[in-house]
Amino acid sequence: MKMTMTQKILAAHAGLSEVTAGQLINAKLDIVLGNDITTPVAIHEFKKAGFTDVFDKDRVTIVLDHFVPNKDIKAAEQSKTCREFACSHCVSHFYDVGKMGIEHALLPEQGIVTAGDCIIGADSHTCTYGALGAFSTGVGSTDMAAGMATGMAWFKVPSAIKFNLTGKLPEQVELIGLGTNALATAAMLKAGVKRGATGENAICISAAAADLIVGPIGIIIPNAMMGEITPRIAEAVGSATAKKVLLPVSQNHFEIVGVEPKSLASLVKEAVSRILTLVEA
Repeated sequence: MKMTMTQKILAAHAGLSEVTAGQLINAKLDIVLGNDITTPVAIHEFKKAGFTDVFDKDRVTIVLDHFVPNKDIKAAEQSKTCREFACSHCVSHFYDVGKMGIEHALLPEQGIVTAGDCIIGADSHTCTYGALGAFSTGVGSTDMAAGMATGMAWFKVPSAIKFNLTGKLPEQVELIGLGTNALATAAMLKAGVKRGATGENAICISAAAADLIVGPIGIIIPNAMMGEITPRIAEAVGSATAKKVLLPVSQNHFEIVGVEPKSLASLVKEAVSRILTLVEA
């Protein structure tokens, strides 16, 4: 039976010869990742469930990279919770201020994640490691807690999505990729945008000069995407005079109603069609 790379990795970690799209499996984890926002919640659930030990101190990774150096007392308390947990459980891969970096750039640099791994992380960008040939996905803090304790997670085996984009944009159209983190920008540059920039200021300045802005609806919601969309970014994008093509993808604490549920592939296809219509008008 033919399987995608994702399906082959999941089958191997579930101890099965093959898996099919839609199948529910329990798979062994190579790495469980958390940061200074999501890990404290996971630690609370870990203790609440009565767990006393992590499944493997070398396979749990905690990176303090969102509010470090700490912006206020609450952020400092979050970091303190992570620090105490990592110390009490002798977590090998704990990255504190002074030796940390962007978590999804740091793990590949340190050789913690690699091809063929099965990885979960309490951060929506954990899927980054797919670029290395691994299966990786973001999960909630409760799933992270269970993963830290058991080294297992259950998955619904995904199907594959194939995109066939045809035609090309007019010569006068310039595509600019703006990311909240360097990896997102790098991915857009690799996909073919002409220029790229990273960070709040770059996004705010570029949004004001853009003619067309494309992205998930979270880019106009303050603190969306696990806090990566700052209030300043949301205001800059929302108040920009540019036409906006937004994908109705639900965000944390927000549910979008009144629209027909569609797959991400269908939403992207509609967005591309609309963009071509706008630039050719």
